[in-house]
Amino acid sequence: MSKFKHDLLLRIVKVTDAVMVTLPFVLCWYLYYADRIVAPFYGRGNVLMIALYFVLYIVFGRVYDAFLMSMQRISEIVYAQFLAAGVSDFIMYIVIWLLSRHLPNILPGVAALVGQVLMSAVWALAAHRWYFATFPPQPTAIVYDVRQGMEKLIGQYGLDCKYSVVLTASARECVDDLSMLDGIKTVFLSGIHSHDRNIILKYCVANDINVFVIPRIGDTIMSGAHHMHMFHLPMLKVGRYTAQPEYLFLKRLVDIVVSLAALVILSPVFLITAIAIKATDGGPVFYKQVRLTKDGREFKILKFRSMRVDAEKDGVARLSTGSHDDRVTPVGKIIRACRVDELPQVLNILGGSMSLVGPRAERPEIAAQYEQELPEFALRLQAKAGLTGYAQVYGKYNTTPYDKLVMDLMYIAHPSIVEDFKIIFATVKILFTPESTEGVEEGATTASAKSGEDKVMNA
Repeated sequence: MSKFKHDLLLRIVKVTDAVMVTLPFVLCWYLYYADRIVAPFYGRGNVLMIALYFVLYIVFGRVYDAFLMSMQRISEIVYAQFLAAGVSDFIMYIVIWLLSRHLPNILPGVAALVGQVLMSAVWALAAHRWYFATFPPQPTAIVYDVRQGMEKLIGQYGLDCKYSVVLTASARECVDDLSMLDGIKTVFLSGIHSHDRNIILKYCVANDINVFVIPRIGDTIMSGAHHMHMFHLPMLKVGRYTAQPEYLFLKRLVDIVVSLAALVILSPVFLITAIAIKATDGGPVFYKQVRLTKDGREFKILKFRSMRVDAEKDGVARLSTGSHDDRVTPVGKIIRACRVDELPQVLNILGGSMSLVGPRAERPEIAAQYEQELPEFALRLQAKAGLTGYAQVYGKYNTTPYDKLVMDLMYIAHPSIVEDFKIIFATVKILFTPESTEGVEEGATTASAKSGEDKVMNA
């Protein structure tokens, strides 16, 4: 099957999903809300409301990776589509509220959401089966250098039904005999130095082989280069993170508006949590801890206290071991599971020491430990620390420091208010996903800070 036909079929199937999920909203609109707004729409007005929902669902579906039938399990697809439909329904409810001039009944909208989840489940099951019945697993090669274990990750994440690993070779073996890639449809390049990687990349592109590259630190920095011409030559200008003033202004404005709104809306949660913590052991409600933000400046981060008062009585900074940490209080386990312990950070955001989106605010002691083996770890301090961020959303709690750094640098390389909003909305997806706080099984990790990426010094 040609690539054009393959892509066309996928687009048709994905559009079918958007149509199916939109249908319950159409019924909800015509059967209830359409006649209850101040000036009921007719004809094009009704079509416009339906089209608005359709577009919103597609936008948020992409944010939550809701259409990746070939990359995610059925349960993950349904969960992502539930979030996309829920956010779209909420926005449409606000629009209907404005059109109605009074708070409309939410129950028809809830009923529509239930119907949308059922539609999503039907589509996910059918699309998943259709895809793997139509497209057999692609012959796949894994070429590695300092990072090994990619084939284990493919199996661990259930992608062996899409990528059939038929070849595993070192970069040197591959460069010495590029013909070993003949007949391969997909290649994963894992931790390969630029010289060998470029040779393999050119061969793959010339032979229409798809390539997935795990980037190194240098690659990520180069991705943010400014394209220009000098001396009648193409040139890439690379420098320290310098976001446009307009972006920084909008980012700060969003921080202030969202943090103020969060304080008002979540005030009952703040009150209940404070009472629960105080009633548990009589200790302080908030926990202050020194963290690092832009350019290495220190500030005191605020959290709801989830550990015993004497959790670090020996004065040694250490990372939490998660749900098995005996220092965590009973209330602490609950507020950590719901991410409620992070909420007081909206005060840090309002004060300007943090932003909604940015690299994780690390402790100076922990950062110093990382930098002993990974000096480049300090590069993430080019931007203000954030409540959420690229690494927090797309990594796991135990994602290696090296990979967290690469993710943070990917965010820093392309500052954009649109990207910030994508990360904010994507954060909702991980709030109820246990994998976001769990480590990868031993043996499946592809690198560690200690590997140094050769180890890190030449990245």
